[in-house]
Amino acid sequence: MTTRKPFICGNWKMHKTHLEAIALVQKVHYLLRPQDHDAVEVGVAPAFTALRSVQTVIESDNMPISLGAQNCHWQDHGAFTGEVSPGMLAKLKCQYVIAGHSERRALFGETDETVNKKAKAIFAAGMTPIVCIGESLEQKDAGLTEEIVGTQARASLAGLTSEQLGQLVIAYEPVWAIGTGRNALPEDANQTIALIRKIVGELGGAPAANAVRIQYGGSVKAANIASFMAMPDIDGALVGGASLDAEEFALIVRYRGD
Repeated sequence: MTTRKPFICGNWKMHKTHLEAIALVQKVHYLLRPQDHDAVEVGVAPAFTALRSVQTVIESDNMPISLGAQNCHWQDHGAFTGEVSPGMLAKLKCQYVIAGHSERRALFGETDETVNKKAKAIFAAGMTPIVCIGESLEQKDAGLTEEIVGTQARASLAGLTSEQLGQLVIAYEPVWAIGTGRNALPEDANQTIALIRKIVGELGGAPAANAVRIQYGGSVKAANIASFMAMPDIDGALVGGASLDAEEFALIVRYRGD
């Protein structure tokens, strides 16, 4: 029986002004009960421009909601126009930072090597990385899921200590299941996540493999979350579009149906 507390985090992507973000997190907080937070860690990752506002309202209203950022640079300062450093995010009391989201990899050329640098920098700044891993539709259809996911996991996590490997969060994102009309079966997602957990064990030992939380991220909705959470190796979800609807996101968090 696992002692890993499920972690469901909303990735708001490039949506919501700071005022809209305040309204959204307040509504999510209103809809969730204390027992929901006892059972599941709940997080939100707003756009950079909304981080300070959301942090302030989380603190002022004493919300049991974790704050995350969607990206960062791996350097703590420097001539990197348009970038945000881990240290800046830590000062905003971010607890998590997403590294290597499939959109960052596909649209902005992020590699396993840069994701690895970011993961180490996030840890160094006192936060926890959410390292994203996943194969494309072409790679899946070519039967390369295990090869691609294995390569990404080993390279993205290279050089992390056993303690760090146990503390981090990994999000398995089958890119082919995001907005394509094709859905990953819970059993298939669990099989790939079990592979990732095995690789963590190879890199950091059994305690790290048992401790690391691995989320599923692939068009998660209230209608399908329970089937994924019933799988033994799935420890939560990284939720995209559905997290922009407070009622839908609350239902996802309350997947247990109680």
